[in-house]
Formats: sequence, C-alpha cells, structure tokens
Amino acid sequence: MASLPTPPAQPDDDTEAYVGLAAGTAEQQARSHGWDTVRAVPPGTFLTMEFRHGRINFQVEDGTVTRCWVG
Repeated sequence: MASLPTPPAQPDDDTEAYVGLAAGTAEQQARSHGWDTVRAVPPGTFLTMEFRHGRINFQVEDGTVTRCWVG
C-alpha cells in the first residue's frame, strides 16, 4: 500500500489577527504571508466542508472581516 503524501507546510498565521481588517487589506496580508487560496464570503454562505490545505477563509460583512478560518 502506498504511503499518504505529506502536505506542504502552510503559513503559521493567527487567524484572529485578520478579524476587524478591511477585506482588501486582509487579502493582501494573507497572500503576502503565503496563503495559496484566499476566499472571502458573506455571512450565511453555504460552503462545502472539505479541508483544503493552503486556503484561508474570510467571512466579510460590510467590507470588514468578521470571522477567519483555515482550510
């Protein structure tokens, strides 16, 4: 049986540091920290629950990040 691949290291960011930032600022900061995928969604958006390595998610309300999580 083949071994499972080891995913590359993802940025070691404090997700709470993005809460309260303007959406554009948060996206620029996340990309500069090395996140492959930055996803911004409005509150209540239905999302799939699969974990995607290298992705950071922002819940954005009125142009401001109100929640942040990885995967």
